[in-house]
Amino acid sequence: MPIINKDLDPAFQTAGANPGLEVWCIENQQLVPVSESDLRKFYTGSAYIVLNAVFPKNGPPHYDIHYWLGNDTKKVDSSLASDKALELDAALGSCSVQYREIQGQESQKFLSYFKPCLIPIEGVFTSKQGNLNGEYQVSLYTCKGDYVVHVKEVPFLRSSLNHEDVFILDTALKIFLFSGCNSTIQERAKGLEVVQYIKDNKHGGKCEVATIEDGKFVGDSDVGEFWSLFGGYAPIPRDPPSSQESVAPIVKLFWINLQGKLCPIGSNTFSKEMLESDKCYMLDCDNEIFVWMGRQTLLTERRTAIKATEDFVRNEGRSDKTHTTFLSEGLESTNFRSHFTNWPKTVETRLYEEGREKVAAIFKHQGYDVKELPDEVDDEPSIDHSGTIKVWRVDGDELSLLPVTEHTRLYSGDCYVVQYTFPGNGRDETLFYAWLGSRCEMEDKTAAISHINTMADSSRNNPVMAQIHEGKEPAQFFSILQRLIIFKGGNSSGYKKRIEENGTVDETHNENLVALFRVQGTSPDNMQAIQVNQVSSSLNSSYCYIVQTEAAMYTWIGSLSSARDHTLLDRMVELLNPTQLPVSVREGNEPDIFWDVLGGKAEYPKEKEIQGFIDDPHLFALKITKGDFKVKEIYNYTQDDLITEDVLLLDCQREIYIWVGLHSVVKSKQEALNLGLKFLEMDVLVEGLSLEVPIYVVMEGYEPPFFTRFFLWDHSKANIIGNSFERKLAILKGNSRDSTPNGHKSGSIISNGRRRSSSPLPRSAGSDYRQLGNRRFSSPTPAAKKLLEESPANNSAEQTNPLSDSSATELSSSNETASLTEKDKNVDDESLSIYPYEQLRVVSPNPVTGINLTKREAYLSHEEFHEKFGMPKSAFYKLPRWKQNKLKMSLDLF
Repeated sequence: MPIINKDLDPAFQTAGANPGLEVWCIENQQLVPVSESDLRKFYTGSAYIVLNAVFPKNGPPHYDIHYWLGNDTKKVDSSLASDKALELDAALGSCSVQYREIQGQESQKFLSYFKPCLIPIEGVFTSKQGNLNGEYQVSLYTCKGDYVVHVKEVPFLRSSLNHEDVFILDTALKIFLFSGCNSTIQERAKGLEVVQYIKDNKHGGKCEVATIEDGKFVGDSDVGEFWSLFGGYAPIPRDPPSSQESVAPIVKLFWINLQGKLCPIGSNTFSKEMLESDKCYMLDCDNEIFVWMGRQTLLTERRTAIKATEDFVRNEGRSDKTHTTFLSEGLESTNFRSHFTNWPKTVETRLYEEGREKVAAIFKHQGYDVKELPDEVDDEPSIDHSGTIKVWRVDGDELSLLPVTEHTRLYSGDCYVVQYTFPGNGRDETLFYAWLGSRCEMEDKTAAISHINTMADSSRNNPVMAQIHEGKEPAQFFSILQRLIIFKGGNSSGYKKRIEENGTVDETHNENLVALFRVQGTSPDNMQAIQVNQVSSSLNSSYCYIVQTEAAMYTWIGSLSSARDHTLLDRMVELLNPTQLPVSVREGNEPDIFWDVLGGKAEYPKEKEIQGFIDDPHLFALKITKGDFKVKEIYNYTQDDLITEDVLLLDCQREIYIWVGLHSVVKSKQEALNLGLKFLEMDVLVEGLSLEVPIYVVMEGYEPPFFTRFFLWDHSKANIIGNSFERKLAILKGNSRDSTPNGHKSGSIISNGRRRSSSPLPRSAGSDYRQLGNRRFSSPTPAAKKLLEESPANNSAEQTNPLSDSSATELSSSNETASLTEKDKNVDDESLSIYPYEQLRVVSPNPVTGINLTKREAYLSHEEFHEKFGMPKSAFYKLPRWKQNKLKMSLDLF
């Protein structure tokens, strides 16, 4: 039974306990939860509170609070909404970001919760609404936006139309989409998503749809019908081109004192050090205003700061388009940070730990048994391990194919090209890596990237291309090579030349020299030995090490290493020298000879290595117009946001993916790779992201499983050809799939009145792929110039573009469905006994016995499962295991 906080509004007692969306409306000065059926019905005369809770794979939850004010909302309700948003933030430990949303000017993040659209309704919310019957009201809407859509009802008049926008005319029997001649293909495609939504929600899926193109009048009965509704055709006047040039706003910083007075800070440049933790500040960017609230400020001080800011916006006569965001210290957005010089890129560990403690304390106070937030779990590489592999060492313009025995023995002074071909969705898929050693020559680095570009562009199956640096390798790379040893030194002529010219000692590994290896990995099929400087300061208590000399071998076991680490250590010793028996040394019991081998005892790290938390992936659109490079984040993304006219970047922090649409302006993988590097150079956006992070280039239609795992992927969409508008129209008119109004496979509204977060839901790693035993290694080719001709990828029988190969897609889709169905049988068996939720809880006073305690949820009835989890069992078991466990923890079933 949750502990009731008497100072908290009863409507907020369990707010934020689960991931997803919660919505409240103010009715008669009281907060009322909005039911599922009314979740998208925002009334112009009401005020709403919207909470979106995202639980990342690891790290503390993220909370965004929005208070939405309709154009006709009373001032008293507006003020109450502001206060309630602040109260909710305090209840969540002041760990949220708050946004003030004005009807018609909503932020992209807010609208992304309600994809494909949010259409405000005239009137005031009431929790006792009845059914409205009567004549169908004809409505005309304008749609603006390419990733999220602002939908606004306009007067049903010919004069409302223009050449710039997309319009929807909704009548009783037919919905018309009118596309202004200057509107973009993406805007038209988004308009079709709104048409689909209106058709399904206002017409029960039963009405005709017609598309009208601006400027075309003949040969189409729909065109005549459309204009007849406006009293006949008449030309739409053209607006004169705007001559107003955008002027960069003058940014001002104010301190807000306890009386709510704004005190300007007289400086043209701002630094993080100006912001004191016991004060509130307002950053005025003209069309956007930020309120920064220090970690040590009181609730009354924050309320004063918010009121002072709202008064400032009103008294200054600022436009309704002015967005206001309220930030707590430590949760600053990229836009806010961009106005400060040298803002640290990484989150302070102190703030991160404070956030974890606050959230855990909140849940405990509300009656939830939360021992701690889960730490980081190992990534599960999503790639088939049964493929064929080739490895070449780069030596300037020359490539040397390595024998099989050398595939997993790389040198830091060299660069390598790795080709991996593996079974994919109905066809063989190929992945090219350029591995760049930490001590490699720039000439070899440039050559390696050039080589994989040539090889990838010459291949007929559009392989994935990746650039990776030593020390930043992705999980897929390690899982492909399985047992990898990285030695110091190099064998390329460029490396040897540098050693000779500089007169330095060649550190290239040989058995006559002392060598120290750090052992790491996740399993015997995914482990690495990395040669480090052979001095005791290279040791770390969190790892195990191998010391190799001409006469002896030592293994050093760090005091903080795990049993898994010890197993990997034994396996790696066998790989390095299976004939030599090592001397095992535990930390703290080293003999003098051990320290002598390493040049004497010295200080080294002895505390547990703490991995920084990894946020959920973020999707960005990369816009290139007339040499101008712009980046735009797409919130709550889905597969439908991969628009064929775009180049998109998926930032997973440990790796990034550049996705290139078939109809985009980018025509080569090298060009796409350069865009990724340019993104990394944008300090404001790249928070804690290394310039050496792995970069993958993925072409539309050839997405590998380790990319699609970040989406609820629907392979059948690859059958549809054309630009984004043509594809949406084919789906809308064909209506061939059982989908939600916006064409998504998964529902976004769940039964308990909350909306599940639309953040990416990667499937369980490996669920789509076959584990076919040991890999097959290919034999060397006679000469490097025959690489492409003899590549398994080019000799594959599957040469057809998947966008037009329906049979391959249908095969992969059916295999995937069969796999999931078989998987679900193990956890959703109809023969299982059914028990009530209260008996299945971990702390139940009357617990069930004789069940599988790791699968408590499987014994719930379908109805109660859907009520508690907000989704059917089949959808739940498609989630990755870590996300299943988080949901079960929140319900006391784990």
